[in-house]
Amino acid sequence: MADRVRPGRAVSDGGDPRRLLESAAGLVGAAPDGPPAGPLRVGVDLGTASCVLVVLDGDGRPVWVDSHPSGALRDGVVVDFARATATVRLLRTRAEEALGVTLASAATAYPPCIPVKDARACTYVCESAGFTDVVLVDEVTAAQRTLEVVDGVVVDVGGGSTGVGVFRGGRLDALDDRAGGGHHLDLVLAGALGLSVEDAEVHKREHQRDSLPVLVPGLQRIAESVRAMTRDAEELPLHLAGGALMITGAGDVLAEYLERTVVTYPHALLITPIGIARSAA
Repeated sequence: MADRVRPGRAVSDGGDPRRLLESAAGLVGAAPDGPPAGPLRVGVDLGTASCVLVVLDGDGRPVWVDSHPSGALRDGVVVDFARATATVRLLRTRAEEALGVTLASAATAYPPCIPVKDARACTYVCESAGFTDVVLVDEVTAAQRTLEVVDGVVVDVGGGSTGVGVFRGGRLDALDDRAGGGHHLDLVLAGALGLSVEDAEVHKREHQRDSLPVLVPGLQRIAESVRAMTRDAEELPLHLAGGALMITGAGDVLAEYLERTVVTYPHALLITPIGIARSAA
């Protein structure tokens, strides 16, 4: 069933998301060449395992990409407000120092279907970190703003949850979210190998080939969630976003289990942060 898995390519007239993601990935840890052309747009993806901050220039090109371990969220909900705020403030300060500008506004995102008060907590974190104007968007819509899927399903697998958006004709037709993501895969691996959850996350990244067989049941559980959330859209391909499934072979597992076409992208961890930045005012 491996022929059901294909790399992401241009899915609309908006351009090729692969080139955009490759460009953004090349900026991680890199100093900018010079002052960026404004106005700048900032995206803050709070994340379960790490927080990612992306800055786009006036033409929508990435000019700064940075991340820092967080652990302040669980299942998409802020559980350590002080730690989350400190992480965002650190990333904002590093970006300002590198770019030589003040970043006053930003966008951030929340998993679909969580309570309104929990979604607003993401806004409050960014405001407490120094952003005075914060736009709030759901993570699936943010991912779509990077991928620009016309007819397909955007599957955003984060650390704590899996969000699904069904798009027809480029318009959102259905939106849903269920618990279960990268953190749950880490728990499976930690239990099987006798590791701490933190060490399991590292092992998953550094030993992907060895980790995949152990993670198949967890991946199939995620696949079942996707199946349940897309019962009226079985004919549409799945476009994978988020860092949780950045494991070689994960797309094949989902494609074989669901018997559906799965579209994968390089540096999928950056899909949602870039889309969040595109959502900024």
